[in-house]
Amino acid sequence: MIRVAIFDDNKTFTDNLSLMFEGSDDFLLVGAFSNALNVLQKVEKVKPDVIIMDIKMPDVSGIEAVKIIKQAHPTLQILMQTVFEDDDKVFAAICSGASGYILKGTSPDDLLEAIAEVYTGGAPMSPIIARKVLSFFQNVNQPQPELYDLSKREKEILKCLVEGYSYKMIAESCFISTNTVNSHIRKIYDKLHVNSSHEAVSKALRQKLI
Repeated sequence: MIRVAIFDDNKTFTDNLSLMFEGSDDFLLVGAFSNALNVLQKVEKVKPDVIIMDIKMPDVSGIEAVKIIKQAHPTLQILMQTVFEDDDKVFAAICSGASGYILKGTSPDDLLEAIAEVYTGGAPMSPIIARKVLSFFQNVNQPQPELYDLSKREKEILKCLVEGYSYKMIAESCFISTNTVNSHIRKIYDKLHVNSSHEAVSKALRQKLI
């Protein structure tokens, strides 16, 4: 049997989970706690295989409790369950060491399946949470623009090039001479590692330099 402990300050919710576990032959509820004060002592007393942890609790938040537990018991599996869907709480819980993240309102069968999955090393997530995590890491892994150390004036001139200005038009727009425009453009080429205005404009657009 999988030994389960619950940390949640909602008594009605905890009572409902307790009833669910009583009707199961594969899960044993070994502890139900309304707060995460002295969380390590509670965990070590009941020795769960999986912990269901609420995020928003008085005194010690579920996210802080996860950090404390994982520092002492890095292999203990923790399944976050909460009404919150906002990105900050999702990523804070995952970065703290939570193994899965399930929204309250998940059906009993899906919850039991999630507990079994996290017990065997899986990382169950409600679909909406999985999409948020996937989107987050897709954005994180996007290639970042290179830093070319362009000055404010060089960016201004590069923007003019993107907009199709001639050297004379750039000079008039920036109130500088065409010789000064030429000098700035040579520096832009050097910094961007390009040899023509076409290449400079292409790189500026691809890498969102302006």
